[in-house]
Amino acid sequence: MSDAWSKQDGGGGSAPELPLHGVVVVELGDSAAGPYAGEVLAALGADVWKVERPTGDSSRGWGPSQWRGDGAAFHALNRGKRMISVDIKNDRDLARLQRLIRDHADVFLHNLRPGNAENYGLDAAALRALKPELVHCELGAFGHVGPMRTEPGYDPLMQAFAGIMSLTGEASGPPVRAGVSIVDFGAGLWSALGIVSALVRRGRLGVGASVNSSLLETAIGWNTVAIAGFHADGDPGGRHGSGIAFIVPHRAFPTADGDLVMSAANDGMFAKLARALGHPEWISDPRFATNEGRLAHRDELEGFIEGVARTATREHWRTVLGAAGVPCAPVQSIAELVEHPQTKALALIDAPAGDDIPIVGLPLSFDGVRPPPLHSARPRGADDDALAGLLGEP
Repeated sequence: MSDAWSKQDGGGGSAPELPLHGVVVVELGDSAAGPYAGEVLAALGADVWKVERPTGDSSRGWGPSQWRGDGAAFHALNRGKRMISVDIKNDRDLARLQRLIRDHADVFLHNLRPGNAENYGLDAAALRALKPELVHCELGAFGHVGPMRTEPGYDPLMQAFAGIMSLTGEASGPPVRAGVSIVDFGAGLWSALGIVSALVRRGRLGVGASVNSSLLETAIGWNTVAIAGFHADGDPGGRHGSGIAFIVPHRAFPTADGDLVMSAANDGMFAKLARALGHPEWISDPRFATNEGRLAHRDELEGFIEGVARTATREHWRTVLGAAGVPCAPVQSIAELVEHPQTKALALIDAPAGDDIPIVGLPLSFDGVRPPPLHSARPRGADDDALAGLLGEP
């Protein structure tokens, strides 16, 4: 680890060199999207106070994987934060939380159910009336306007509603959810980006901001290319398995011992692929010479490629295609990914000092150096005493 990132205290603060050093964030987040946004801010150096209800964050109970009595998902989403237990239904606890935000926070981030923030005086209007320079971020479900604004939502609901499931899976199969929570994590990233942008503006103008993001807006955002295509020709798209609607070939093909994704994103790349597979005649075949033709004859061409791919191993074809300059990648398991030399070279998965569960760090580097691993997620209420001291309570 570089000395540039060598200092990190046990309460969530980080070295002065980290971009958000000195920024105090109060995160009232639960489950995935809000906590992920808070963790990104912590990794960038912010001092994040995570507010949990007395029963704890929902993800503490998620399974089956557990670590130190809590769901592994909780540890993946809540590293590097202070942990305070607050019952916002209790008048005293709510008043203490409002004081923490008013007197100490630069940012308040929440993903409360629609309407709850207003019920407890934690909405942007109420809090920015007390503190105009506050950056208030609400991470909602269906968005802060419109007829569905008060409805709750979760990642799979949004993948369904926004059409992602209509584009995911095999053409003859049922709707399929993406295997990772792309909507939750995407919404967390958009919220973090909105917060950082608002902080930059505050640095110039001295004013706070009300930032809104949502699961649905994120899910619609992932469909930007499909929506453009629909408006261009009215085609709503469809499922192409591991492939893609507008490029052929560009998917996984079974080899003798596993699957390998091959990609020919333009005609020149297809020519390299055809030669590498031992079929240079495909290059001048009018069915396959252009991407337009390959799209029209997708099943035929992909059948030919599959027949060739099955004759040798995944590693054989990875070596052959790599030497020919054709982009390709094996379909790996998580176990294979974790042990791969490229993954290890990136040093993205690491364990913080004194903790033996490796975790994924921030996928960013500054001046060639990645910020250090955040300390592991702390027990519920671990920083209640620190909060009392900060508020001057006996």
